[in-house]
Amino acid sequence: MKKYQLASFAFTLAAVSASASAQTDPVGASQLQPVQAPQAVQPMPPVAVAPAPPPVVEWNRAAAQDLLDYIDRVHEEGLDAADYEPARLREALASRDQVQLNAVATQTFLRLSSDLALGHVRGDSRVDWHVNDPDLNGNEQYAMMERAVAAGSVRDTFSALLPTHPQYAELKGVLAATPASDKATRDKIRINLDRWRWLPRDLGQKYVLVNVPAYMVALVENGRVLSRRRAVAGAVKTATPQLNATITGVIFNPWWEVPKSIEPEVRGKRGYVAVKDAEGKTIRYRQPPGPANALGRMKLVMPNHHAIYLHDTNAKGLFDKQARAYSHGCIRTEDALGFAQVLLEPTGKWDKAAIQKVLATGKAVQADLAAPVPVYITYFTAAAIADKKEIVAFKDIYGRDAPVQVALNGRGNTALASK
Repeated sequence: MKKYQLASFAFTLAAVSASASAQTDPVGASQLQPVQAPQAVQPMPPVAVAPAPPPVVEWNRAAAQDLLDYIDRVHEEGLDAADYEPARLREALASRDQVQLNAVATQTFLRLSSDLALGHVRGDSRVDWHVNDPDLNGNEQYAMMERAVAAGSVRDTFSALLPTHPQYAELKGVLAATPASDKATRDKIRINLDRWRWLPRDLGQKYVLVNVPAYMVALVENGRVLSRRRAVAGAVKTATPQLNATITGVIFNPWWEVPKSIEPEVRGKRGYVAVKDAEGKTIRYRQPPGPANALGRMKLVMPNHHAIYLHDTNAKGLFDKQARAYSHGCIRTEDALGFAQVLLEPTGKWDKAAIQKVLATGKAVQADLAAPVPVYITYFTAAAIADKKEIVAFKDIYGRDAPVQVALNGRGNTALASK
C-alpha cells in the first residue's frame, strides 16, 4: 500500500529541497597561497528546511460515514455528489485500510468544506466578481477538520459553513420542490445558491445589498429591509462589477470626477472644468455641483479600487423603465436623498430640513455616517418566493450565468481554500 502523501490534498505543504555544497580548504592549505587583500566575508545562504507536514488525521469509521452521508445529500445544496467521489470513500470504508481511509476522507472533507464555505465555482467562471470572502482559509480548514472528527460533528461543521441569509434557505426549498425534469429551473437555482456561497457568511448586522439584474438597492438591518430603492446599473458595454466596500458617508452637492474612459465624451463641452498640471497640460476633467451634474445631488462615500459607488442622477426618467442598464458602471439610486437620510438617521443630525439646507448652498459637503455600513454589489438572477415554492427570474443582462452553469455541471472545477 502506498504511503499517504498529504501533498496530494488541499493543505499541501510543498517540501523545499535544498542542498548546500561547501568547499572546505584542507588544513593549512591557505598558507601556501600568496597573501591577498582581505575579502569581504560573504554570509552563507540559509539552508532551506522542509517544513514538517501536518499530522495525519485519524478518521474513525463513524465520522467517515457521516461524511459519506452528507455527500449523498449534498444535492440539497445545489451541488453534485459526483464531484466528491463518494465511491472512493465507500471503497475506503469497506477496505478496513486505515491509511487509505485517512487519505480519502481527508481529501474529501477539505474539498467539500471549501465548496460549502466559498462556493464550488472559482476563477474565470466568476466573471467580474471582486467580493472578499474571509469565511475559510487553509490554515483554519485543517484544524476544523480535526475538531469535527474528534467531536463526531462532521455534519454540524458543514452546516455551520453555509450562508445564513434567508434567501439561501428559501432557494433550497424551491430547489427541493422543483422536479428533476425541469432542468432549466434547477440550474438557475443552483447557479444562484453558489453565488450566495461566494459572499461572506455574515454580511453584517446592517448592510446595503445591490442586486444588479433586479436593478434594486436595499438597506437591511437585523434581517429586516429598512429601505428599498430602484436602481440603474451599468450598460452591457460598461458592466457593473461585483464588489464589496464600506460606506462611511454621504457627499451632498458632489463634484463628478470624470473617468478617463468617459473623457472623450466631455472634452470641450461646457460645464466641465479641466484640471491642469504645473505645465498647463490637462490631466483630467471635473463637473461642478449643479442641476446638470451626472451624480445628481448626492453620492455615497464608499472607496474601492473600481471607482464604483451609489449616487443620485439628473436623468430620473430612467427609473420608470423596466430594464435599467444605462450607466457607466455606477449604481444610480432612486430617491437618493431619501436613501441618504435613512443612512444618516442614526447620527441624529441629518433630517430632511438639514439636508435641504446644505443642498441650497450649492457647495459640496460631506456628512459622515454614525457607523460604517458594508455594501455588497451582487449579481443574482433568481430570487425565491418561499411561500409559493417558486422563483422570480431576472434577466441575465451581462450573460454571466452560462460560465457558472458550465462549472457546476462539469468536473474538476473545485479549488481548495488557500491561505
